[in-house]
Amino acid sequence: MKKIEAIIRKTKFEEVKDALLDIEWFSYYDVRGVGKMRQARIYRGVKYDTSCIERVLISVVVRNLNVEKTIEAIVAAARTGEIGDGRIFVIPVEDAIRIRTGERGDISLYNAEQEK
Repeated sequence: MKKIEAIIRKTKFEEVKDALLDIEWFSYYDVRGVGKMRQARIYRGVKYDTSCIERVLISVVVRNLNVEKTIEAIVAAARTGEIGDGRIFVIPVEDAIRIRTGERGDISLYNAEQEK
């Protein structure tokens, strides 16, 4: 199992959400970050600092067989080709437990009955 965390533009969230709903369930959070690109923008004569940017952090734990499919879905939906598209991190997950049933491992991430 792997945990995939993706930091994406807020404007691309709906597209990424639609792409992921067919694969797995996920959690998301509004986050702020500081990137390497530090520049001021001027709008109507007022200078704005753009070093602190708002993004969405998507967190999803997937079975090993869905890792590449999930990454490809996020990249396809979130990519604009411009600086600031975001990052994806893949983290190993040692175990997962479904609290209701006590199931452990891959089976805790999906309903086997729905696979039939």
